[in-house]
Amino acid sequence: MAGPLAGVRAVEVAGIGPCPFAGMLLADAGADVVRIDRVTAGGLALGDATRDVLARGRRSVALDLKHPQGAGTARRLLAGADVLIEGFRPGVMERLGLGPEALAEQHPGLVYGRMTGWGQDGPWAQRPGHDLDYAAVAGALHPVGDADRPPPPPLNYVADFGGGGMLLAFGVVCALVERCRSGRGQVVDAAMIDGAALQTAMFHGLLSTGAWSTERQANILDGGAPFYRCYRCADGEFVAVGALEPQFYADLLGLLGLDPGAWPQHDRGRWNAQAEELARVFAGRTRDDWAGVFAESDACVAPVLSLTEAPTHPQAVARAVFAEPDGVTQPAPAPRFSRTVSALTRPPALPGQHTEEILAEIEIGPEEIAALRRVGAAAQLTHPPS
Repeated sequence: MAGPLAGVRAVEVAGIGPCPFAGMLLADAGADVVRIDRVTAGGLALGDATRDVLARGRRSVALDLKHPQGAGTARRLLAGADVLIEGFRPGVMERLGLGPEALAEQHPGLVYGRMTGWGQDGPWAQRPGHDLDYAAVAGALHPVGDADRPPPPPLNYVADFGGGGMLLAFGVVCALVERCRSGRGQVVDAAMIDGAALQTAMFHGLLSTGAWSTERQANILDGGAPFYRCYRCADGEFVAVGALEPQFYADLLGLLGLDPGAWPQHDRGRWNAQAEELARVFAGRTRDDWAGVFAESDACVAPVLSLTEAPTHPQAVARAVFAEPDGVTQPAPAPRFSRTVSALTRPPALPGQHTEEILAEIEIGPEEIAALRRVGAAAQLTHPPS
């Protein structure tokens, strides 16, 4: 394994959304991540897992954690691990006998990462939810979107990935660093409501000084300012204008042929009229025409690229921002390290693809593996789809 986390062994209990994202980040950084996939009465649920980008970099062992022998096998696997990450509601891992207290005596150095929506405690801890709900309650959703429309779902970037998976991965690495001093593990309680709220820190600061309004689309960063928003072009595509600083704003006006004296930047009373005029101007040419106009400028104007276009942008190509292993375009590992370079090491694993290999590594012999499979406590994918 390459990367700064080479030598770290992690176990990820399979889930959806932020926990797999955290597992991907750890694997991208070089950790040896084993995913525990679920064995059900119907066997292994495969799907098209080979194209699941979030599943890259790991191996898979399939265990039925509700079966006493499956849970016992998981405890043996965890005995050699540095990290466990899981994304169940509070209490689920405890009921399986795999909660942090149950594991602490056997493994006091284990970093136990927990990913939930509402956190491990509080009156909403057991409630279901999704990214949109967590962002809404955290105050991160309200400022987003047009003033006369409901806030649009910001995909699931804000709470699931930014406030969830990244926060969990950061917490795990922090706990690993602290363990180097104390020799002790600890529980990392990463909640999406916490992470979504954390991302609003700057706006709470601005609000406290009167520099931010709770009215949507009335501020400098929420589309209220004509020099920080997106505009539709002649071909129906968009450009993003981010000319915040006065020198960048001056470049914008110069390249658009607008008189700086008639376009004061921070006269809020003129913002609506200015936005209407800029909309008219940008609608006169295609997105790529405008990209050419601003290509050598400091006006902070960029084309709004689709998921299929972004990998072809010259900056993305020059930095290899995207990779294409096995023909699947996907973001490359980030951030970048000068010595311990991260790399894509394994394609996404199918559930149970490495069960026998992983169990053999923790000194479970062929006869015991066969017995675990017979009783349904473990499963091995014997014929991976081609």
